[in-house]
Amino acid sequence: MTDYRFIEPLDVLYLRGNTLFGDAGGHGAALMPPWPSLAAGALRAQCLVAHGIDPSAYAHGAPLPDDLHRCLGTPELPGTFRLRAFTLARRCAAGGIEPLFPLPADVVVVNRQPHVLRPMPAHSALRSSYPLSHLPTLPAEAGKPESGNWLTAAGMSAYLRGVALDRDRHLVPSAKLWQTDSRLGIALNPTRRSAEEGRIYTTETVALCRDVGFIAGVDGMDGLLPEAGLLRFGGDGRGARMETCTPDWPQPDWSVLAAGTGFRLLLTTPGLFPGGWELPGLTADRQWPVGSKIAVLQAAAVSRPQVISGWDLAYWQPKPAQRLVPSGSVYWLEQREGLTITVLQTLVESGLPVAEPTRRAEGFNNILIAAWPQLNR
Repeated sequence: MTDYRFIEPLDVLYLRGNTLFGDAGGHGAALMPPWPSLAAGALRAQCLVAHGIDPSAYAHGAPLPDDLHRCLGTPELPGTFRLRAFTLARRCAAGGIEPLFPLPADVVVVNRQPHVLRPMPAHSALRSSYPLSHLPTLPAEAGKPESGNWLTAAGMSAYLRGVALDRDRHLVPSAKLWQTDSRLGIALNPTRRSAEEGRIYTTETVALCRDVGFIAGVDGMDGLLPEAGLLRFGGDGRGARMETCTPDWPQPDWSVLAAGTGFRLLLTTPGLFPGGWELPGLTADRQWPVGSKIAVLQAAAVSRPQVISGWDLAYWQPKPAQRLVPSGSVYWLEQREGLTITVLQTLVESGLPVAEPTRRAEGFNNILIAAWPQLNR
């Protein structure tokens, strides 16, 4: 069972990316949305504290009670804990929590209207380095794409069903969700414990709007995750309030997928793939194993790759830098005979495979399954 928690910041947040800063005149840009590892680390630490365990002692090998050890394991080999979902969210007027999602890579807003790309066979006269048989094509007049929009829960539900998106009901601008605020800082000399002369820099903080926070879904905690409390969240250990919630998580129409010949795979958290942009296990002829079944990759809309590192608190050293497939990337796959809906539902529950157990626990490679866009829309 997935335990959902709404995390509401009490102050501005330092959500740092993977770019160094701190030199004279340097600028640290905020990363929105932040990596899922941020939420995973905060929730694991909060779970330890709630059970009377010092996180520093845990990082240095202190034993845990059997039930907690089964869930959290060790820093090198996490237990059953896995961050199943992590995204922005907001309180609804009725009191519930609504998840919000970055626009998928195949959704383009042109002239204030959202359009969904459709895979079309590549023309024989077209030469490019694109390796797949179909090209994601915009079924609308050309125009400059607009950025800074997010999907509401209703918008994601429509997207997963493959029906048309509506600007007023399905899109929310990021300006209504958060603002950035630049803060001035100065580097410190750790030896003298004084300010470094001439080492002034700026860094962006993120100020979420009223009733806006993050939602995190956690699997494998067997009821041991605290239902409420305060936790450290982001750089400088800024405070956030956590509470339990039961969101209406968007789902596709599985009957439509069962009757169709293809589906879209949407990354809801960044992907760590050994083959760059390619799905794990993809063969040279673009066949992709789904359990014991096979699907064929027809097209892909993948945003520019990102790089993640981070700081390992257990060993007090930087984590290895790894290239990521950004969340929101989309893959169109053709179903082969025998590929059942149960197989796809299991894939959504487990996520795509991750080579490193720690990164899997941190919530990378989570997905949703969507129907292909309806041609009459």
